[in-house]
Amino acid sequence: MDLSTATTTTGSTAANGYSSPRDSSIPSSFTKFNSALTAGLLNPMSPPPPPAMLDKTRSSPTLFEMMASEADTIGRVPVQIQNGVLPSSSSSSSSSSAAAVAARTTNGNHLVISAQDKQALAMQRISDLLVIRSPGNQFNDPTSSDVKLTLSSKDGIIITMCVHRQILVAHSRFFAMKLSDRWSKQQLPPSSSPYIVEISDCDDVEVYIETLMLMYCRDLRKKMMRHDVSRVLGILKVSAAIGFDAGVLSCLEYLEAAPWSEDEEYRIASLLSELHLENVGATEVLRRVSVEASSNGNSGSSNGGGSSNDEVLLNLLHIVLEGKDEKARRDMKTLVSKMLRENSSGNDLRKESLYLACDECLHKLKRQFLQAAESDLENVDQIARQADNLHWILDILIDRQIAEDFLVMWASLSELSEVHGKVPVVHRFEISRVTARIFVGIGKGQILTRKEVRCLLLRNWLKPFYDDFAWMRRASKGLDRYLIEDGLSNTILTLPLAWQQEFFLAWFDRFLNSNEDCPNIQRGFEVWWRRAFWRRKEESQEPARLRIIASATENS
Repeated sequence: MDLSTATTTTGSTAANGYSSPRDSSIPSSFTKFNSALTAGLLNPMSPPPPPAMLDKTRSSPTLFEMMASEADTIGRVPVQIQNGVLPSSSSSSSSSSAAAVAARTTNGNHLVISAQDKQALAMQRISDLLVIRSPGNQFNDPTSSDVKLTLSSKDGIIITMCVHRQILVAHSRFFAMKLSDRWSKQQLPPSSSPYIVEISDCDDVEVYIETLMLMYCRDLRKKMMRHDVSRVLGILKVSAAIGFDAGVLSCLEYLEAAPWSEDEEYRIASLLSELHLENVGATEVLRRVSVEASSNGNSGSSNGGGSSNDEVLLNLLHIVLEGKDEKARRDMKTLVSKMLRENSSGNDLRKESLYLACDECLHKLKRQFLQAAESDLENVDQIARQADNLHWILDILIDRQIAEDFLVMWASLSELSEVHGKVPVVHRFEISRVTARIFVGIGKGQILTRKEVRCLLLRNWLKPFYDDFAWMRRASKGLDRYLIEDGLSNTILTLPLAWQQEFFLAWFDRFLNSNEDCPNIQRGFEVWWRRAFWRRKEESQEPARLRIIASATENS
């Protein structure tokens, strides 16, 4: 909050060390500066003045000196405000501190504000808050009040203000209970002193005062619009603590309509859960961030939150899978995958829903692929589109560790692998990208199935994969060749040794005849070689060694 005119003037004078130009007395520092300028000492081409002259011409303290003496200026005793007026010593110290803080924040050094600075600024804001009030508002009016309320915080701030028992009792259950009981026992005569109430250990005295000021306000909604979300949360916490129902409702109405940042969203949900205000409108606020709150609020809905999530996400999947704009489809695939990956629980989308979408894409792919194999190239672009959709769904299944059924389904598509060579490679190579993704998943241990299924996958799809590998490398942006080659090597190495021999020897022959058009799985080939021949040699030598040891034992 801006400082008052008088405070600003005082702070400026203390910080800058000079008076108004209208003052008839000219400082000696200005006279020396003028003399130095006339003498040519400030000419850029002249040498710098001696240090003695520099020391003499500087009369005002530097920022460093102000900061060094700041602790002595502020003091460490608790600061007290009486009826919105700071004591003279506190006023001067807070003004000088405010000027020092302003200098710190504007010099670009990003210095940390000390605890004394924060306290001084808070005291200045509270003082302004208590002094400034609209005409007719009786808050902190010493002439008409009958209660002196003192608030103290843990950091040493003590505030005393003048309030009215009738207003406090009418708006707050806390004050109604405290004041009514004691007031009935102590019927103070009109001429006696006002009743004294003390509240200690306040979390935020400034927020507490603003909450009390709302009791004197006729239009709470208009008053609340001057605050931000953070301040409204503080007022809500105080209002709930003192039983100020009108303040609670006004805060909830504000929060329901105002926009939130991500950090504020977390704080709002946490505070509302802590205060348990479901019966007074908190549910309406939480509907923005909680599907369960929305479902509980709709009496006609019979679906649970999980079912609702599943329907919404399944609808999103279908929209992305059937979108017309390819660039938008790619962007939305990335976005949906990111959102699903961030939800580690995996309860938002059922496995059956994902495989339902997968079956629809696979059905369209089979129909278009078989038509293309019969030289019917109408809508042939649907092959690449549906293969890309399957690749995306497979990524989601792998992230959720439920891709085993997809592998079984893909390995069984012999009807497609048999006619694979009849479809032009420009239209079919996207299918091999799905196969490559499965190889990577098996090689990384992300897809675990029986060895018969893995062998069936290689028998049906390894040759089509070899045929399309060159096109995949040239046409697929961002294709990681080495990742795919390692995945294929590891997939073959998961099989029994005799089955490994079949696939590695077939690769060896193909690689020697095509080289760059064939994936290089030499590392896997070497592992198979060591397993197959070195261990056989060790096994053949093992019985002889055993016989030698046995005969040596018998002779002994």
